Amino acid sequence: MKRVVLILSGCGVYDGAEIHESVLTLLALDKAGADVTVAAPDINQFHVVNHQTGEVMQDESRNVLVESARIARGPVEKVADLQVGDFDAAVLPGGYGAAKNLSSFAVDGAGCSVEKSVADFLRKFHEAGRPIGFACISPAIAARIFGGEGVQLTVGNDEDTANALEASGAKHVNCPVEAFVIDEDLKIVSTPAYMLGPRISDVETGITRWINAVLDLAG
Repeated sequence: MKRVVLILSGCGVYDGAEIHESVLTLLALDKAGADVTVAAPDINQFHVVNHQTGEVMQDESRNVLVESARIARGPVEKVADLQVGDFDAAVLPGGYGAAKNLSSFAVDGAGCSVEKSVADFLRKFHEAGRPIGFACISPAIAARIFGGEGVQLTVGNDEDTANALEASGAKHVNCPVEAFVIDEDLKIVSTPAYMLGPRISDVETGITRWINAVLDLAG
């Protein structure tokens, strides 16, 4: 049984983890027989968005760890407490939380920073030769951390986002929603998910194939 850590960025497409992508990832992992641990950084969100109106709620603050527990249906682990040796693979769904909470890509683009506990864990995980999967906009994190190694990845076919990733040293590959891009050498797998969408059934196909590819790399 493969041991997989799923790193979330909150709960909700505009300010946290994309819920459909997160649940589809959990479903694909469960169908593949993986043992899943859900984790998130213990930090405040960049901001809180009213998903009914799309407006920022100026006087509200939420915690990424607490919000991620909504998707996990209970307590989640702190990324800072994760041990590389406990897992065979790591996966990160998208949602703006990946670009606002796990990184500053939404504000700083190619010059973004990655949240320290997430960056530290992913670097150590990569150095240990274990596979990592990134979906939707989360490949921006991979570009920032692994761009110096020329990581090959995808966010679909959005030219502006692709250019920003390539400015970090990554090599972007256009990809349809139901497919994925795999960097065999670096053991990094990415899929567009809702960067393309729009149908949940198409996103499900891509995420399932993405997860299976990550697990295959885990041996």
